[in-house]
Amino acid sequence: MNRWAVSGRGLAAGLLIAAAVPPWGWWPAAFIGLALLDRLVAERPTGSRFRRGLLVGAAWAFPSTVWMLDLTPVGWVAAGLLHALWLGLAAAAVPPGRWRRLGLVGTVTLAELVRWSVPFGGAPLASIALGQAGGPLAPVVRIAGPLLLVALTVAIGVGLSALFDGQRADGASALTGTVVVAVLAAAAVLSAVAPTGQVVGTLDVAVVQGGGPQRTRATPTGAARVFANQLAANQRVATPVDLVLWPENVVNPVPVPASGWRHEDRLYADDATAALTAEAARLDAVLVPGWFHRDADDPTANRNYQTAIEPDGTVADRYDKVRTVPFGEFVPLRGLVELLAADMLPSRDLRPGTGPAVLETSVGTLGVTISWEVFFDHRSRDAVRNGGEVILNPTNGASYWLTHVQTQQVASSRLRALENGRWVLQAAPTGFSAVVDPRGRVLQRTAVSEQAVLHHRIERRAGLTWATRAGKWPLLVLALLLWAGSWAGAQAGARTGTRTGIQPGIQPGTPPSGGRLGH
Repeated sequence: MNRWAVSGRGLAAGLLIAAAVPPWGWWPAAFIGLALLDRLVAERPTGSRFRRGLLVGAAWAFPSTVWMLDLTPVGWVAAGLLHALWLGLAAAAVPPGRWRRLGLVGTVTLAELVRWSVPFGGAPLASIALGQAGGPLAPVVRIAGPLLLVALTVAIGVGLSALFDGQRADGASALTGTVVVAVLAAAAVLSAVAPTGQVVGTLDVAVVQGGGPQRTRATPTGAARVFANQLAANQRVATPVDLVLWPENVVNPVPVPASGWRHEDRLYADDATAALTAEAARLDAVLVPGWFHRDADDPTANRNYQTAIEPDGTVADRYDKVRTVPFGEFVPLRGLVELLAADMLPSRDLRPGTGPAVLETSVGTLGVTISWEVFFDHRSRDAVRNGGEVILNPTNGASYWLTHVQTQQVASSRLRALENGRWVLQAAPTGFSAVVDPRGRVLQRTAVSEQAVLHHRIERRAGLTWATRAGKWPLLVLALLLWAGSWAGAQAGARTGTRTGIQPGIQPGTPPSGGRLGH
């Protein structure tokens, strides 16, 4: 295969994986893309596998995160290159022969886990799991979370590749297909019998979206308009209602000036508090607004949090965002990065919270994952393990170009609902706001920029799924075992002279005597 053909297949593989990810959501495309990845790394030396995996990763990452260009070009390049690096390493880490398929299931799963965790807390965007949120595999996440969804997706891809082995097919090709079918059947049975929790009560809820144009950022001036939009939308909330959810950081006040003179186009903290208290009392409901402002104790830092305001005006609880956005809410290696893109960075870092992801209120214990946190499965697990009976996802997508983030966030909410057996309420100032049931179905969703209120009666739920109990550890161990097993199998085959796709005694990528490389 010549270099141009290899490059074309690598780009095609990456673009197909990207096509499965929202906003496109063509979930079967991921299987074909992963099958192509398998065939690209077959019988190749380590360096070649790395380069081909790197190409596939880049073709997957950059289109599916292109929205970052408008927000942080530096972050887009860095995130895309890291994404590609992990997949390149995953491809390089498998044996080159027939045992690579077992290894790929393990290493790609490990690569996704690493990408969701490091560096700077990870970036679980445009993931394989998100691409399957709308597909038939999604319910398996209640067994062992999104990593199981990744592993099964890769398994289908390598199984599909095995179907096209043609003249190279052997017992291993047939065995691969058989094992994949058996594993999928077992996963279907387990997901059907896995616990999903139980109902302990109901709530009449309202999710409030103030509306307005996209690609606007909440500045001190713009904050007054954003807040006014939310108040206007709040007038449309129908009663009786138990819980009213507002988006992330739509309450963005400035301190009252020492002179006492106020600008009409500014939002001040005391005015905002008075208006919110009045709305909670008027609706006789718990109101959960999102706040963002400079830290009163540290003028070099910001705060991002949700409060729960009771009908009598008391603040029942507060949750400060724990998982913050690199380059968006904090700047890693700030001194170095500012030399390259000082004008594109936040002037102050967000001070993360440290408390459990819940709000204790008169209507129950509310789990909270603010914005970006919904992409991290462990934040929702923290909420549910601490008694969360519903998961709230207040977010702000008003700054973003296109709808990549918004659609991927809805997909994340679907996975979090399935994993934990909880209703998920997503609230955004300009979209998308959504109501997702514990089966991962989006029952209501707003359009971008519209002013709207979503009303729904939801269930308060208790109990833990297997995924909530176990977290990432079962799949981490399984992925490592698959990787180790692939190398053990390859070495055993080499000792017994079993066909591996490479002649015994010849190093991968080395032509036989008098011959030429076939690729």
